[in-house]
Amino acid sequence: MSRAARRPPAERRAAIADAARDLALDQGLTAVTMRGVASRAAVTPALVAHYHPVMDELVATTFAAAVAPEIGEVRALLAAENGPIGRIAAVLRTLLDGTRDDVTTVWVEAFALGRRNERLAVAVREQMDAWQALLLEVVEEGVATGEFRVPDAAAAAWQLLGTIDGLNAQGLVRWGGAGERHPLLAHAVEGMLGLDRGALLALAEG
Repeated sequence: MSRAARRPPAERRAAIADAARDLALDQGLTAVTMRGVASRAAVTPALVAHYHPVMDELVATTFAAAVAPEIGEVRALLAAENGPIGRIAAVLRTLLDGTRDDVTTVWVEAFALGRRNERLAVAVREQMDAWQALLLEVVEEGVATGEFRVPDAAAAAWQLLGTIDGLNAQGLVRWGGAGERHPLLAHAVEGMLGLDRGALLALAEG
C-alpha cells in the first residue's frame, strides 16, 4: 500500500492556523496552546512547533483571524441600511443580540492576554482601530447630514465602541439580559450623538 501524499509545507502551516482559529472560536483564545492546537489539527505538538515556532505569534494571528471577519460582516449590514441613524441602529442590533458571543470571548481574553504578549497587543490595537474607523465613518456621515450633533466625531466613535465592548463582556457572565442592555445602550447612544430620546431605540429593536 502506498503512503498518502504529504501535504506541502504551506498547506500544512495554513491547516494548523485554521485549526487554531476554530479552536479559539470554540473554546476561547486561552485554549490556543501547542497541545491544544495539535489536538485540534490532529498532528503532533512538535509539528505545530515546527510550523509555528513562536507561540505568541500564533496566538496573535489566531486572534486576528477569529475577529477580523466580523468587521466585514457588519460593514455589509451597514451598507444595506438607509442613513446614519439606521446604520447605528444596525450596529446595536447585531452586536448585542448574543449571536456573536464566540467572537466576544476571543476579544475579552485577548485584552487580558495582551498584557504579557506584545504581538497580541499589537493585533488587538489594529483591530480596535479598524472598528473605530468603521464607526467613525457612520458618525461623520451623521454629522455631515445634520442628524448627529457631536463636537468630536472620533471621540464619539471611541466611546460607542468602548460601551459596546463593556456590555458584551458583561453579557458573557449573564449579568443583565440582552433585553435590558439593548435599550440602555440605545438611550446612551442617543445622548452621545445628540439625538432625541427614543429616536434610536425603535430602530435598534428592529
